[in-house]
Amino acid sequence: MGWFTFSIVLLCLFVSAFFAASETALTGASRASMLRLSKQGNSDATVVSRLINMRERMIGALLLGNNIANIGASALATGVFTAWFGDVGVLYATAVMTVMVVVFAEVLPKTIAINAPDRISLLVARPMRLTILLLGPLLAIIEAIVLALMKLLGIKVGTHQAVLSPTERLRGAVDLLHHEGKVEKQDRDMLGGLLDLRELQVSDVMVHRTEMTMVNADLPPEELVREVLASEYTRIPLWREKPENIIGVLHAKDLLRAMRANDGDMSTIDASSIALPPWFVPEMRPVSEQLKAFRRRKTHFALVVDEYGEVEGMVTLEDILEEIVGDISDEHDVVVAGVRAQPDGSVVVDGSVPIRDLNRAMDWHLPDEEATTVAGLVIHEARSIPERGQSFTFHGFRFRVLRRERNRITALRIVAVPRESEPDEKKPKRAGTAF
Repeated sequence: MGWFTFSIVLLCLFVSAFFAASETALTGASRASMLRLSKQGNSDATVVSRLINMRERMIGALLLGNNIANIGASALATGVFTAWFGDVGVLYATAVMTVMVVVFAEVLPKTIAINAPDRISLLVARPMRLTILLLGPLLAIIEAIVLALMKLLGIKVGTHQAVLSPTERLRGAVDLLHHEGKVEKQDRDMLGGLLDLRELQVSDVMVHRTEMTMVNADLPPEELVREVLASEYTRIPLWREKPENIIGVLHAKDLLRAMRANDGDMSTIDASSIALPPWFVPEMRPVSEQLKAFRRRKTHFALVVDEYGEVEGMVTLEDILEEIVGDISDEHDVVVAGVRAQPDGSVVVDGSVPIRDLNRAMDWHLPDEEATTVAGLVIHEARSIPERGQSFTFHGFRFRVLRRERNRITALRIVAVPRESEPDEKKPKRAGTAF
């Protein structure tokens, strides 16, 4: 009789191990993976998704089944050891069952489940659904008691306030997968760029007016055509009287068509008449909305104006797409024009390089909330326009001004500073020093 009872104890431990593994697997299973498998026709994944959606009842069934199995096993084991060894058998039962429950009914199954939660959850999905159906009435009573106690304690039921937004949680998941080596840097940057579109404004991705290629519409036709054809761009803004007065956007294809219609005679071409009307957009427009506007208007070029209506720069469809895919030089490296790594570990950067592009290329995390370009970041932190040769340390990097033209910083050298050698990371040094 004792051995029969002991076999029931082992069965209870097996049941407890099943519930322990099920709890770990079902609470750790990826809802995204289950949704994907369910759409692919996996019925077990559909069951897992339903169990996760009824999380409170599932947890109640798991805990109830686990505790019934553990308590039953302990009670039966105490009876067996008492029959074998007398009153001292209670101590033996306590010691043996503690080891058995902790090792074989808790740690071992949960360790197995935590290493493959998705696979284990698919295996236990149907048995758990059957368990919930069998324990349904009892679980309903337990849930009612728990809800009543929570109301007495003033705890709001059914409210779940996430710390991060869904977009930030998705970004965190991508960063975690990249850290684990499951997502390449280039793919992580592309996904991050896509998620950033709603947070960016047109001013963050535009080409500033100082970097724009423009042509004076009042130039003689032959000279104007030569400048347009010598440019590396196909769309050229035309200005009249002053560069800020843009009267149109000349497309190189339209110019070539006009030349062909005139049998190659450039002297009679009127560039302003074949130029397209300029499209002005506000600098504070979200990039995601501008992308939709490009698709809606079926055009790839827009001029950016500030709140006073003055031209600040231009934005193209390519500028927005590059925020997602980056500037790719080959199938492996992501580089940015104006960023040159040096043999000594430093990086020489043009002042006009956007901070986001530098972060993407070097895998850095310089802040871009207060400034768009690297030069703007240095000016913001220094609270002045630095002179050539001055250096500043902030955000874990040392910035040295290499070139300055009038009020513009055109080149800097950036070196990562070891944290132990940085005096105070929260208080950047603003005094100019050389290194």
